[in-house]
Amino acid sequence: MIQEKIDKYLLEDEAKKANRTRSGKWSPSSFGRCYRYQYWNRLNEPLTNPISIDTLKIFKVGNIIHRFFQDILKGDYIVEAKIETEDCLGFADLVGLDEVIDIKSARSYLFRLIESKKKKYNFKEDKIENILQLTWYAKELKKNKCRLVFIDKDTLKTKEFEFEAKEFMAKLDEELEILNNFWKIQKLPPGSPRAYNGKECNYCGFQDKCLTIEGR
Repeated sequence: MIQEKIDKYLLEDEAKKANRTRSGKWSPSSFGRCYRYQYWNRLNEPLTNPISIDTLKIFKVGNIIHRFFQDILKGDYIVEAKIETEDCLGFADLVGLDEVIDIKSARSYLFRLIESKKKKYNFKEDKIENILQLTWYAKELKKNKCRLVFIDKDTLKTKEFEFEAKEFMAKLDEELEILNNFWKIQKLPPGSPRAYNGKECNYCGFQDKCLTIEGR
């Protein structure tokens, strides 16, 4: 009975989100992902592959942890700062005097990967989509420093990675230039997974639509 109520609540909440009209702007949280996905996302295209109930549960746990840490830190930082430009709309998790922080909850697997003695973890390659998102926030807020904070969903253990925003400004400019060029001429970008170690298609809400276009 309790599980049924949880599932019902999550499905109804997701249905409400699906019926909302998007801003019609790029979402910084999608930077680094497939250009076609980002194009359809801005276009408010209906999803052909809605999020499964199991994935909704995982997301909900992440949201709870996210709010928990924001509540702890809200006395020292601006929380959920809205940032809007002509082409983009996003919300920065935490904003300090000269720093922008993004909180990401993760499974223990990521922490084992980070702490592995076999190979040094390179977050600048593995988490480029998160880095581009943070860099955009820093650019628009005129902040120099960025901090990416991962939280273990099982233990609340954290791993923090800091970088200078200027280090990724060129990559960010390239991302926006490519996206805006497709948008200006209203041309659908090619479908090409760029995030999640090439497995992005498996988690895409437009997967069936995209495969149909590609004739697969």
